Amino acid sequence: MKIVTFNLRCDHGQDGENCFVFRQPLILKTIERERPDVICFQEVLPHMAAWLKSSLADYYIVGCGRGEKLDSEQMTVAFRKEKYQLLDMRTFWLSETPAVPGSRYPSQSSCPRTCTDAVLLEEESGHVFRVLNTHLDHVGREARKRGLLQILRHAESVGLLPGIPMILTGDFNAEPDSEEMRPLSACPGLVNATKDIGVTYHGYGKADAPSQIDYIVLKGDLRCENVQKWTDEENGVYLSDHYPVCAEISFLRE
Repeated sequence: MKIVTFNLRCDHGQDGENCFVFRQPLILKTIERERPDVICFQEVLPHMAAWLKSSLADYYIVGCGRGEKLDSEQMTVAFRKEKYQLLDMRTFWLSETPAVPGSRYPSQSSCPRTCTDAVLLEEESGHVFRVLNTHLDHVGREARKRGLLQILRHAESVGLLPGIPMILTGDFNAEPDSEEMRPLSACPGLVNATKDIGVTYHGYGKADAPSQIDYIVLKGDLRCENVQKWTDEENGVYLSDHYPVCAEISFLRE
């Protein structure tokens, strides 16, 4: 199974030659070449979600906006129609009231943060697994740590099939050795498949310092066979201001 974490970069028309409309052909070209099974997108505005649905005909696209009215950015999970069946899907807010749309921790930015949880059945093998896709806060360190802990607790206690193999993906807005990422090393059985991937945020080479903030984390009967960045670029146009990261994952038990 090939799974990708892909910060798509919010489209507000702010990026000149790298505005979303100019990146679309390269995005489709790369996806068609790589044919991932599951793609976890972050920073997906409603019109970007509509484009994904119309452009990725081989995938189901699930997710909802993070705002009080389920608008604004969403954590989108795309999965191949012919390979997977969706058993359960929910969005929850990283807050003390996870079922309240638009809620957030007091220690974070004004942006609500969510996680999309999709339970998938691989029809050919019968394997069932959970995909969690998130984007942790860009301001509050404490909010990032609390959000990460909340997601890990959720995966073990959620009503449907708690404790099944889990793949956690997303933009965590923190380097692997940061304080707020310590829950990853403290949680038994977690494997950070992207720990040695290097720089994932490049900012088109114009903005903030490059950093390693995009993750694919495994738990349960899963093994990462290979992981790589998609560094495609054509005439100064990139896939995004992040390098998407693709992991090839196998199930340990047939």
